[in-house]
Order: sequence, then structure tokens, then C-alpha cells
Amino acid sequence: MAKNLLIDGHNFAFRAFYGITELSRSDGFPTNALHGWLRVCWRLEDEEKPEWVRVFFDCGGDVEREKLLPEYKGNRSDCPEGLSQQLPWIKKLVVALGYGFAERPGVEADDLIATAAKALVERGDEVVIASSDKDLAQCVGPGVTQVLPPPTANPRLGWRHLDEAGVEAKFGVRPDQVADYLALIGDVSDNIPGLPGVGPKTASKWLQAHSDLEGVIENAGRLAPKRFGSIVYEGRELLRRNLNLITLRRDLELSVDNPSSPDLEKLGEILEVMEMKKSLEEALRRYQA
Repeated sequence: MAKNLLIDGHNFAFRAFYGITELSRSDGFPTNALHGWLRVCWRLEDEEKPEWVRVFFDCGGDVEREKLLPEYKGNRSDCPEGLSQQLPWIKKLVVALGYGFAERPGVEADDLIATAAKALVERGDEVVIASSDKDLAQCVGPGVTQVLPPPTANPRLGWRHLDEAGVEAKFGVRPDQVADYLALIGDVSDNIPGLPGVGPKTASKWLQAHSDLEGVIENAGRLAPKRFGSIVYEGRELLRRNLNLITLRRDLELSVDNPSSPDLEKLGEILEVMEMKKSLEEALRRYQA
């Protein structure tokens, strides 16, 4: 059984960009995200010891979700110029490191990750998903865990692993209920509105009692506090739309063939061009054998 590390590419690229500042090449080209990216990847290699690493990137929005909600992710600012300059080089690094690489126009990385996780587990592999995205907790189950980077607001928490029990401890619901839970409370980061007044504790309590979103809707008249009965019933179509927006796809056409080995020559060329001497020394130490 091979262990596969699936990395949420943009999630870690943004973290790397904001985690390290004011690093650049001698001509002023920014390299802070590249430094941070390599640092995180090598840390994950050392800690998780995967046989294979695969990285997934967003690429041009999400066609199907934007049909359901034109404002989907409309609250997000444009990619910072310094990061957009470095993203093509991050992707070159991914390939040179011998990692698998996937992106698809109009499809979110989360759906590619969910599809890959399902396919890999079905063939008997183990999967670790590296991302801070709470949507991906839907994927946690037999053979699949999620590793969370330290939260920006509280870095002392460090890196954390979520298995099924961990998801339930964090959200108050099972992994298979995470999409229902987020449909109720909404997702500010994706510009998805939840039901007014429904917070995490209320949502988890309802789902513990009624199993899933449809169960909550069917039992609207029995919900506590009682004032939510009409709110849930009148908002049932919004809730069902939210569930469609949040539920990850796992049925995409996607190859899970094993990636290649690191290409030390290409990796060295990239690191020399980017004037990343210490990273080149580390790459030689890791991969030269």
C-alpha cells in the first residue's frame, strides 16, 4: 500500500507568499513564495514520508458552481502581482521535484483532490491531503487523513492531523456530514451565505439529531430554538443550493498514474536561475543519490 501526499497548490502558495516577505533575486524578481513553497514541501516529505506527492492547482474559476451562484468566490481579491509572477515557477518546481501535477480550466483543485483521493483509496493506497481548506474534510475516511498547517491566527497550534475522530472533534459532525454542516452555516471564504443566525453549534446539533440536510429540512417544525422552524423551511432551496455548491466532486476523469522521479538537472537549473543557493545545496543533499 503506497502512501500518497496530495497538496492543495494554491492554498500553500498563498501561505508561502505571505509567510515569508521581502525575498527576491538580485534583479528584484520576488522569490519569497518559492522559498516558502520548497520549505513546506520538504517538511511534508520528511514528516509524512510519502511514496508519491501530487499537487493540484485551481485554474480559472469553477464553471458549474458559478452557474448556481454567480457571486461564488466573488469576495476574493485578485492574486497579488508578486505571487502571480512566481506561480509559473512554482509549477515548474513541482514537475522538477518529480511530483504529480494537475490543473483543469473551470474545475477547482478541491474537486481534483477529492477525485484523486477516492481513486487512490479504491486501488488500495493511503492518502494524506495537505490543506487548510475545511471543504476537504469531506474526504476524510478509511485510508484518508488531512494534515492542516499551523493557523495564521494561532501558529503555536502547529501542524495537525485529522482522521474521522478529529473531524468530528473539530466540527461536531462526521466527515460525511461536513457538506451539510457548511450548507447550514455558509462559507464566508467562498461567498456562500448560510441561514441567518445559524452557527456551528446549532448546525452540528441539528445534524447529530437528524443525520443530514434533508433530515433537518424535513424536521424543521421540531427544531430548537423554535424560531428556526420557519427559517429553515423557507430557506430550504437556498440550503439545497448551498449543498450542491459545497459538495466536492469525486467522479472527474483524472489519471492517478504514479509520478516520475525528481529531475535534478531541471531542479538545479530553476534554483540557479532564481539564485536560491541554499535550496540548491539542500536539493543536492536530498536527491543526488
